[in-house]
Amino acid sequence: MKISLQWTVGFTQEAKSLPENFIPAVVPGAVQPDWASAKGWPAIEYQANYPVRYEDRNVPIAVDYEWMEDVYWLYRTKLDFISTIAGQRLYFVCGGVDYRFQVHLNGQIIYDQEGMFTPFEIDLTDRAQPGDILEVLVFPVPKMYHNPIDEKQSNQSCKPAFSYGWDFHPRLIPLGIWQETYLETRPALHFRSVEVFYELSQKLDQANLCLEIITSQIGLGRLKWKILDRAGQVILEKENTPEQFQQCFSGSIESPDLWWPNGQGEPVLYTSIVELYDGAGTLLDNRMSRVGFRKIRLVPHAQSWNDPDNAGFPNSRNKPPITLEINGRVIFAKGSNWVGPDMFPGRITTDTYRLLLQAAYDANFNMLRCWGGAPVQKEGFFDLCDELGIMIWQEFPLACGFYEGTPAYLRVLDQESRSIIRRLRSHASVVLWCGGNELFNNWSCMTDQDLALRLLDRNCFELDPHRPYIMTSPLSGWAHGGYQFRLHNGNEVFQYFPKAHNTAYTEFGVPGIAGIKLLERIIPAEDLFPPRPGTYWQARHAFHAWNGSPDSWLELWCIEHYYGMPATLEQLVEWSQWLQSEGLKFVFEEARRQKPVCSMALNWCFNEPWPNAANNSLLSWPAEPKPSLKAVSDALRPVLASARIPQFSWVPGETFTADLYMLNDSPAAIAEGRVDATLRVANQDLLLLSWEIPGTPANTNLPGPTLRYSLPDLPAGRITLCLRVKDHPDWNSEYNYLILGK
Repeated sequence: MKISLQWTVGFTQEAKSLPENFIPAVVPGAVQPDWASAKGWPAIEYQANYPVRYEDRNVPIAVDYEWMEDVYWLYRTKLDFISTIAGQRLYFVCGGVDYRFQVHLNGQIIYDQEGMFTPFEIDLTDRAQPGDILEVLVFPVPKMYHNPIDEKQSNQSCKPAFSYGWDFHPRLIPLGIWQETYLETRPALHFRSVEVFYELSQKLDQANLCLEIITSQIGLGRLKWKILDRAGQVILEKENTPEQFQQCFSGSIESPDLWWPNGQGEPVLYTSIVELYDGAGTLLDNRMSRVGFRKIRLVPHAQSWNDPDNAGFPNSRNKPPITLEINGRVIFAKGSNWVGPDMFPGRITTDTYRLLLQAAYDANFNMLRCWGGAPVQKEGFFDLCDELGIMIWQEFPLACGFYEGTPAYLRVLDQESRSIIRRLRSHASVVLWCGGNELFNNWSCMTDQDLALRLLDRNCFELDPHRPYIMTSPLSGWAHGGYQFRLHNGNEVFQYFPKAHNTAYTEFGVPGIAGIKLLERIIPAEDLFPPRPGTYWQARHAFHAWNGSPDSWLELWCIEHYYGMPATLEQLVEWSQWLQSEGLKFVFEEARRQKPVCSMALNWCFNEPWPNAANNSLLSWPAEPKPSLKAVSDALRPVLASARIPQFSWVPGETFTADLYMLNDSPAAIAEGRVDATLRVANQDLLLLSWEIPGTPANTNLPGPTLRYSLPDLPAGRITLCLRVKDHPDWNSEYNYLILGK
């Protein structure tokens, strides 16, 4: 039986001192929103004029919250429970505390840990009485050094780096009890852990299962195990007596229905129910979990061994494999980078995830890369991804830094990574482990010989050997970037991506402004238009946010290059969102056109942890889609007519050109048909070309003809290329480009 706890929290300058006063605490949560609520502060997410200053790299620092990262926070609760009866045990259970902490009972230390991803439980049966005081002392934020104030202060801890200040996240570092926490009474005989492992046969026609259990005692009960199919029918049933603390029971399922990613089939999940009874037949404990049967490999692309970069002697693999093979079928992975949906991960609920993940599913995503700068998500995230068929690339909490392999750091990394692996390895959606983000770069300077990455490789092999592991992203032949619609050298995404020919695009982006209603909530009216550096536009990452560029992420220079100076906020929003939509649509389709050499396209990024005025995200915080999400959704349909158009803006007299394709990453073949290409100019549709398409195999693209059209005298404005597929309107595509006029 679970027993909820009521918490208060207060801060103190010294670990051994008590706070002067306590305030109500929300658990799970974080100390910062608790303090803000107690003081009557407005929510920082929508506060249009919070005090802010800038340090190195122009990271906005929330001044009112800055002191909170350098003090101790003491959570306190009074234990309220009925005295345990014979045969019952009382446990304090906690899913995680962020970050370094101690647990005190009546002032005495009873537990000590560093690391937010390792859950713990403490047997209080012979130690606690009703009315006793239980405390959790949270230490200040870990910092490798105190100056400069930047994200690399996190380099000797396993605390996610993005809250130390990033180009889409202010400097505001959460602390507190961030996972579910409660008392629980249990029978003396109960499960310590229950997990189902399986192996699929070579032909995928048999699943051999192993139920691994650890009990608190041995030889005192009966175990019943059932596997239910998706219709709820029992297809496997076992009964045994646990004779050891840890034991494995086996079974098999013939011709199992397989788990498939979104767009490739159904993400079928089976249900495992394990029950523990005493000798009299009384139910003591039970566990329910879901199992998705699938086999995954990371393989070289079909032309890998003939790569021209691979010439010479001795021949060797040139580029690391990044092509996913699920159940024997090569899958084009398409989706986005997930950065965590809230500055305070303790506030996240399953409902938070549901809104965002449903949007990802509806946008035809089959993969999300859970980026190493953000926290590993709560269990509800992975449960929903299992249900929706969204594959997860999961990184460990390393990002853009040199994580020196000191004994203290490696000890915590070993503990934390093992906890992460054990928690997530039962999820069908988790298809790939990764050491962390951008570690083999000149700003991180790590290699595959660094002890931290060797440790992670070992732990993945020991605890989860059949799931692929890669050291970092990107590796040779993959791309992070670009992140702009137009580079300062004049190249647009329409020129530099077709020349890239990478095996995977695991980060790329085009910035886009937020919607007007959000801008009006986060920027004071007097600063709203025109946008200027030094105002709250900068605090919300529209200026000086990335790579030393004074104009990122709003990129006014780029907008003005195509349209001129916007006269209103409405014009600015329309133009910025237009560029983001067409730019991202092009890159996703271009990556698909480069199949089979390219096998993955994941834009930066899907969501954001607080409201940004301008950003690369497809949704504004908390879950408000930008128009670019619809454009990306169109580009990621399993089958579509596609056009490679070489530039965004045109002038009368130029020859408008477009290379046509049929893109197909579905498991079904395309029948014969016809594509009509029309150009909409000045409210007229001009038929430029009809293409008779032959039948095309499953998961195969079809290149087509190139259309050419000499543009007549036209007024400045929009031109739209429309591709219409006979009898398949769901495969139609439109591209909105700019005519400059004369």
